[in-house]
Amino acid sequence: MADVIKVLGQADPAATTTTVLYTVPNLNLTTCSSLVICNRSAGPIAFRVSVHVNDATADNKQFLYYDKQLVANDTLAAILGITLNQNDVIKVYASGTGMSFNLFGVETS
Repeated sequence: MADVIKVLGQADPAATTTTVLYTVPNLNLTTCSSLVICNRSAGPIAFRVSVHVNDATADNKQFLYYDKQLVANDTLAAILGITLNQNDVIKVYASGTGMSFNLFGVETS
């Protein structure tokens, strides 16, 4: 098995649009070490982060963050330690434009 440390995903989603941040590739496992969320706007924005096991359809049990407010020009760095299997998906959402999501971790193949 080989480990690759990398930026797993980056997104600047459109307002009120659920967006795929990262999908675990086929025949891989992934450990997500950290998620950094940056509000680049002049006002507060709410965001959501969800984990969809095997690309499951939306369900309330999947949310890690739900409508959490991030004030203007601020950043949230979350240390995760989440382990994912092939085809698991992390999705993000922002209530307005100007929110950046960056996911870091290790893919194991």
